[in-house]
Amino acid sequence: MAKLKHVLVVPFPTQGHITPLLKLSHCIADYGAKVTFVNTKSIHAQVMAATCGLDVGSDRIKFIAIPDWFEIDEGRKDPTNMVASHLRELIEKVKQQSNGNEDEQIGFVIADLTAGWALEVAERMGIERTGFWPASVSTLALVPHIPRLIEGGVIDDNGVVLKNDLTVISKDLPPYKSNDFTWNCPEDPTMQKILFQYLSSIPPYKKQSNSFICNSFHELEASAIGVILGALPIGPLIASARLSHLKGSLWNEDMTCLKWLDQHPTQSVIYIAFGSTSIFSPEQFYELAHGLEQIARPFLWVIRPDLTSRPITEFHNGFLRRVRNYGKVVQWAPQEEVLAHPSVACFFTHCGWNSTMEALSSGVPLLCRPYFGDRFLNKSFICDVWRVGLGVDADENGVTTRHEVMKKMLMLLGNEEIRANCPRVKEMARKSVSEGGSSPKNLQNFIKHLIA
Repeated sequence: MAKLKHVLVVPFPTQGHITPLLKLSHCIADYGAKVTFVNTKSIHAQVMAATCGLDVGSDRIKFIAIPDWFEIDEGRKDPTNMVASHLRELIEKVKQQSNGNEDEQIGFVIADLTAGWALEVAERMGIERTGFWPASVSTLALVPHIPRLIEGGVIDDNGVVLKNDLTVISKDLPPYKSNDFTWNCPEDPTMQKILFQYLSSIPPYKKQSNSFICNSFHELEASAIGVILGALPIGPLIASARLSHLKGSLWNEDMTCLKWLDQHPTQSVIYIAFGSTSIFSPEQFYELAHGLEQIARPFLWVIRPDLTSRPITEFHNGFLRRVRNYGKVVQWAPQEEVLAHPSVACFFTHCGWNSTMEALSSGVPLLCRPYFGDRFLNKSFICDVWRVGLGVDADENGVTTRHEVMKKMLMLLGNEEIRANCPRVKEMARKSVSEGGSSPKNLQNFIKHLIA
């Protein structure tokens, strides 16, 4: 096999971005490339603490850290420039330690498009590079049209919707509803502004690489892939069993839930997980909990310690006592294994792209309750295009009530059309990653760029 370049991988420092890029890193390492995976110090520490048995110094993938943004004196320099400076120093350090061996030096950079400053560093240092997009291609297709939306008065300079119009960017794509905009965050206006600024910065970074890799597959998003030039779908990126200790999780996975699932009949358990960033008010949490309690079916619920905006210890403990005969709560779960388990009947989800891809790959119906960002557009595709799930609605106070949860959950479990569509999409995903499928072909074409 031809010698491959040493690849530096730079994710945006959150769970939903680290996970798919680490899976991609393992795919590249399978071809024989040496990979160095860069996290910020705090994220690196979390990954190391949550990953049992990880050999940090392995030849397969080396994990290293650069300073966190909050460690930087913002009064002196721009944090982004400072982080970029630390990345340059890292690349130079690797070069010095190589003792002139070009195979050991960084020869290629793969960076999350939302960490596009890393692509700038690579460009200035004369290193080949490509971007990675961790969300749907349909989500990215909207981003280049942000200036036109501002000029047309659809949104303001901070992404706030001014007109509730349908936005058509291509005859081949469904119109975008205003509440499906990628930066939408109705429960946190400050987060919406930050997200909008990040997304607005992507087009220039995207020009720094002729193509970009994405965690999707051609058969699922053919229209969007046709609209966005350079999209290279290699998904769904699913971790293999032998890499179960190398997922890059920021929390310890509670493996006891798999044995608990073993005790339940086929398609009997409701799985509930709202990702790594969703935050609920106590009122919203109460309604979700009461809804599950009233359904009275076996459920497995992932409740992070920071899932609610205020502590609800007394209610939480009382809830656990009431549902102890049929409900199990964990702080974090091995989600791919859970979704692949035959006892799981459906997935109550925040519609993050990683979760969506994992559910589609396992043929599990989805009940959708987005929190922010691309999750709203994902919900629209899940419910209206692929027709593999239903959405829950909020009342006039923005709360999804227990009655809504119970009603939609029972509708989902009894929906024959969705039950028929899920295996069809699952098979589509399986074929895409099988030998001769579209995704392996795209990955092999990309690997050619890594040949030294």
